[in-house]
Amino acid sequence: MNKVMSNKWFIFFYILPAFFLVSVLIFIPLVLTGYYGLMKWDGIGEMQFIGLDNYINVIQDAKFWQSAKHSFLLAFFSTLSLVIYLLVSMILATKIKGADLLRKIYLIPMLLSSVAIAQLWIKIYNPSNGMLNTILEAIGVQNPPLWLADTNIVLYSIFIPILWQYAGFYILIYYAALKNIPESIIEAAKIDGANPFQIAYRIKLPLIMGVVKVTIVLAIVGSLKYFDLIYVMTGGGPNGASEVMASYMYKLAFSNYNFGYGSAVGFMLLLITLLVTVIVRKVTADKEELQY
Repeated sequence: MNKVMSNKWFIFFYILPAFFLVSVLIFIPLVLTGYYGLMKWDGIGEMQFIGLDNYINVIQDAKFWQSAKHSFLLAFFSTLSLVIYLLVSMILATKIKGADLLRKIYLIPMLLSSVAIAQLWIKIYNPSNGMLNTILEAIGVQNPPLWLADTNIVLYSIFIPILWQYAGFYILIYYAALKNIPESIIEAAKIDGANPFQIAYRIKLPLIMGVVKVTIVLAIVGSLKYFDLIYVMTGGGPNGASEVMASYMYKLAFSNYNFGYGSAVGFMLLLITLLVTVIVRKVTADKEELQY
């Protein structure tokens, strides 16, 4: 077996299918996106080479940077929400009554499509007969907010279902990491007199910090390229108040038929995401990892 695995031709044929799929589905589309960004093209007619004009226009585009600001706000709140997910997973990992049922409930949003979640929250936010405003009116709130029509709060209104949608995913990751900690370490800490807070903060958290760092990267990168739920709920409106980079790119390419400029925006989104990923990995990198 060792002789077979040391043969370069066998190694080549083993990785060839995966390399082919990755190239077709990821690398080639990325190269084509960057190439189309050099063109003036409506997606149907003949392409006209215009050099870096589209990329220069993106850098000077105030709407693009406004959408980038919204994407970074989503990334910020997604990162903060990880604290809540971590606390919930630590509670579930302490063998509380009904923990199994709660884990299943938290996973329900992951089983729904983004379109279904968007339609559900559109009903909840409905200003006239939605559940949220009905509750607010019942407790005496006069003129409750127009959640998806007010430019000042629409962005934060959309963040709530997005964070709710992915709560189960991160809770499950943290829960699996916590359950992987040997029980003997926890028992030893209890014998030494550690209270639950000390066990959570000084023992459990350091031991799963590697997992936490991975989820930070996932939350930030996922937020920067988020699209579907926002587009279904508001389409980036009103007046661009909930526009993110991905929805702005989609509008340019498929609504305005400006595929060249839309491709340039998409490629800029890729570069920004890569840059942020590198920065986050550098900031969260440690020379030593705790072992158990």
